[in-house]
Amino acid sequence: MTENSNSDRVTRRAVLKAGGALAGMTAFSGKAAAQSFAFKPNQRYPDPSIEILDPSFLKYRLYSSTIEQVASGMRWAEGPAYFPDGGYLLWSDIPNNRIMKYDEKDGNVSVFRSPSNFANGNTRDRQGRLVTCEHSVTRRITRTEKDGKITVLADSFEGKRLNAPNDIIVKSDDTIWFSDPPFGILGDWEGVKAKQEQANTNVFRIGTDGKLTAVLTDLGNPNGLAFSPDEKKFYVIEAKAQPNRCIWSYDVHADGSLGNKTKLIDASDQGSPDGFRVDKDGNLWCGWGSNGLVQSEPTDVNGRKVYQLRGKSEDLDGVKVFSPEGNPLAHIHLPERCANLTFGGPKNNRLYMAACHSVYALYVESHGAV
Repeated sequence: MTENSNSDRVTRRAVLKAGGALAGMTAFSGKAAAQSFAFKPNQRYPDPSIEILDPSFLKYRLYSSTIEQVASGMRWAEGPAYFPDGGYLLWSDIPNNRIMKYDEKDGNVSVFRSPSNFANGNTRDRQGRLVTCEHSVTRRITRTEKDGKITVLADSFEGKRLNAPNDIIVKSDDTIWFSDPPFGILGDWEGVKAKQEQANTNVFRIGTDGKLTAVLTDLGNPNGLAFSPDEKKFYVIEAKAQPNRCIWSYDVHADGSLGNKTKLIDASDQGSPDGFRVDKDGNLWCGWGSNGLVQSEPTDVNGRKVYQLRGKSEDLDGVKVFSPEGNPLAHIHLPERCANLTFGGPKNNRLYMAACHSVYALYVESHGAV
């Protein structure tokens, strides 16, 4: 994969402060840098940020592993994808209209692509190529070839432009599946405000023949996607589900169609599942945080009427892990809301978590299914 020749370089440095060493802070020389946040990792083993909700999760926790911050300075980090051949992670910084890169070999962070057409979800196909959701301006699915050229895979359906492609995965048969809510065209923060042309917010499949098929048409703003390890189950987050965001489970038929819709996980804790990945045992590792909704009635705070959040962000932010049956196993607490994550590292056991302004990593005794 070829980087843009004009990519800004970002120097990663260790910052020392009174009270201990802070994890890898990122000093951005690029013009679109945002806030960089200091992060003090836990000194003790096991890391108390890893909250065990079911004893069965203990086999996935590495006793002597703690959460690390590998980059900071984004405005909204999303869509991480790991590339084992090069030993690096890519992710989107949506409002800054760029894709970032973290090199495991030297800890360097750089701008991989700018502008990125407000890229959101990214993934790696079975040939090791980057596949990207450009969720504003172009509103298309692209593939970056090994020589750096960009191939457009989809940009319209039934003669109308896609909404704002969001999350994306590749099945073992090389079909590409992506969600198409309107988030990238609703305003001027994560893209450019524009008219929605599709009547529905669909989940699409791109066949190996290039044909685009709407496999789900009845969900309100589908978001994160994943398959079970045997690909017999398909999972999708419905962002506009009522009363709470939820994750639906479907049976995958031989012809690629879906059936037997079942609610697997309901975010009844006022949380907001976003992107997620599945490990080889079928557990769902879900980005989590506050849904942003406020109480129906105000609270008196120092003589003022304040509409407070229904759930506390500091209690919700991070990653929640669920069994294949939807039972909560663990909560990995982060100081920022986690939007998406992926497994990476040489052994596929390093969990990379894209969380608002930063990217965090944690080694686990678990491995990504893909």
